[in-house]
Amino acid sequence: MAMEIRFPGGLAVEAIHAGLTIRTDQPVAAGGGGNAPSPFDLFLASIGTCAGYYALRFCQERQLSTEGLGLSMDWERSPETKLVARIRISLRLPEGFPEKYRVAILRAADQCSVKKHLAAPPAIEVEVV
Repeated sequence: MAMEIRFPGGLAVEAIHAGLTIRTDQPVAAGGGGNAPSPFDLFLASIGTCAGYYALRFCQERQLSTEGLGLSMDWERSPETKLVARIRISLRLPEGFPEKYRVAILRAADQCSVKKHLAAPPAIEVEVV
């Protein structure tokens, strides 16, 4: 697998993958144009959208209503390291969601592959070519 990274101007950085362009920028306060999410915002969004995908598929596969299904996510940073120390995902279930599936949909959302990669992170190598 490969992804091409480009620099279209300013502090914007783009990733081109599978025919799609994913654009990032920095906030205006950090010298960017504020025209796209920052790379770290995309990292956090990838966790939330991945968990959301698994919850959505759980409902779709069981022909359960997804009207009102959603989630919110917040995080806390370590005062010492300033790194994210805890991420909390809160799943909102549709009205009338069957009680018998409550634990199962939480397990489904917890299967997020992004989360799994954080639990067993890959080695990341940077080289000059």
